[in-house]
Amino acid sequence: MDNYEYILETEHVSKNFGNLVVLKDINLKVKKGEVICIIGPSGAGKSTYLRSLNQLEKISSGKIFIKGDLFLHREKDRTVERIDKKTQQKLLLEMGMCFQRFNLFPHKTVLENICLAPVEVKGEDKETVKKEAMELLEKVGLADKANEFPNRLSGGQQQRVAIARALAMKPEIMLFDEPTSALDPELVGDVLQVMKDLANSGMTMLVVTHEMGFAKEVADRVLFMADGIIAEEGTPDKIFNNPENPRTQSFLKSILNV
Repeated sequence: MDNYEYILETEHVSKNFGNLVVLKDINLKVKKGEVICIIGPSGAGKSTYLRSLNQLEKISSGKIFIKGDLFLHREKDRTVERIDKKTQQKLLLEMGMCFQRFNLFPHKTVLENICLAPVEVKGEDKETVKKEAMELLEKVGLADKANEFPNRLSGGQQQRVAIARALAMKPEIMLFDEPTSALDPELVGDVLQVMKDLANSGMTMLVVTHEMGFAKEVADRVLFMADGIIAEEGTPDKIFNNPENPRTQSFLKSILNV
């Protein structure tokens, strides 16, 4: 299982909803510990791509490899080959995801929200999970909120709890789908700091974001998506300071006002 060059790989991934083609021939190879930021206009297919990686959306065509194993191969909306169910579930659990909306259970405390999946899904020991959950809350700066209910927290605090909850499953890859876009501007910084710490700790991360400063500072690679394709990719320096594609240039111009 561990003899692989890329932790995540997609080959010729396409996705359409009826006649609407959302992803066209997406090829990407991600190394362990790499941080990739995906930027681009609304409707570019960024979120759909992320959601297709952990099967929230089913790809129409292409191959997805996780840790060197062919996870799924589909052509023309039909499954050609897929990994056995047990391995599939195991690999999916190694992929954590944070959304724009926090999706916390409102009737459970912060601590209960974090402990639920490791205990119920992975069958881990309750007390051990509780101890690890408190360590995660410490890490995201919310140890004092363990017994609060989500509606007593700000949006930024709820998003940090959502990150802690994803990390409680000990994923090897974290997917972030615009995790700060639903937040008030003054709450964004704390969430980004948690993500920076995570990147610095060596976590493999794919981040769809509008936070260009974060992408410049943290990404190993930046992908610019438009019209369902990866129109350009490169280091943050190349993409932000010397973009070659006219679409990238006009997008950055409009978003950075330069």
